[in-house]
Amino acid sequence: MRAPSERRQLDLFRALPGEFAPRDAQDLMAYPFFSLAKSKRVAPIDFHAGGVVIRVEAVPDHVMATIWDADILIWAASQIVNARDASLRTSRLMAATPYEMLTFIGRGVSQRDYQRLKAALDRLQSTSVVTSIRQAAEGRCHRFSWINEWQERTSPDGRPLGIELILPDWFYRAVMDDALVLTIDRAYFRLTGGLDRWLYRLVRKHGGRQRAGWRFDIRHLHQKSGSLAPFKRFAFEMRDIVRRQPLPGYILFTEVEVSGRVLLAFEPTPPVDRPVLSGTRTIVPSGTALSCYREPEAGLSASSETEIRAPNLDSNSESNLDSDARGRANHGNAKHSGRVP
Repeated sequence: MRAPSERRQLDLFRALPGEFAPRDAQDLMAYPFFSLAKSKRVAPIDFHAGGVVIRVEAVPDHVMATIWDADILIWAASQIVNARDASLRTSRLMAATPYEMLTFIGRGVSQRDYQRLKAALDRLQSTSVVTSIRQAAEGRCHRFSWINEWQERTSPDGRPLGIELILPDWFYRAVMDDALVLTIDRAYFRLTGGLDRWLYRLVRKHGGRQRAGWRFDIRHLHQKSGSLAPFKRFAFEMRDIVRRQPLPGYILFTEVEVSGRVLLAFEPTPPVDRPVLSGTRTIVPSGTALSCYREPEAGLSASSETEIRAPNLDSNSESNLDSDARGRANHGNAKHSGRVP
């Protein structure tokens, strides 16, 4: 006897019209699940930190899903959360038109954009993920693809009606848990660099609770990114991101310890509540004088503090300084710098 298909066991959730805030799943923001390069990647991602295990595998025909492909998951999460908050029934089986999906994630709506959307759906379906995150028993792992299946819908007379897709249970449960979803800035979709996008999501994830900012060891960031680039290249690109300041809502800078360890740090962009001269840089630290004739030195924190802030122990403690290092920092053994080796 043939087993019923998953599609027949699920209610269909039709995508809601209108504008609403984009939402992202925190697990996807904190860990390396996607290729950060626009070039085709087949080499797997292997990440181990504490009790977290992640392996992402790709097949040569479709290669690994990229961080741009993950925009479709952001669209799906946003739809589910918005419907749930409106007390509407949601489902892992979703239907939408390509126009609805593409416009939400800031893409064009040409035939070429439609073909790219289908290629992204193929990569999401063919990419295999194994992870220990959110597993009840220690040592247990969950294997899934970002999309279980997808298909183009047509009317009986052959007219295109849109796309149906089925989300994996692992992702759907994360989205339905309000504590595991964060609102992101719509400007995220305008970030063109893979590292820019990855770093924004990581910073946004940690910035939710840390209004005083956060800091990361550069070498740990390299591991956490899943990037195939050697560390020297990765550090160069981090320095370029600090120079460009592309992340909406945050200021990036570096901190260098006396020992030479380099930290990438961020602070939320302070509000500017007084007149600013035309031509002044976009980022203006809180407390800047009325005239704004003098700009802050490049690469420095907008804060007047010179010590490294205490680490957030709520999550990803392996990213932070230990208590001994914090004590040394508070006695003046750390300094700000705009340099990354």
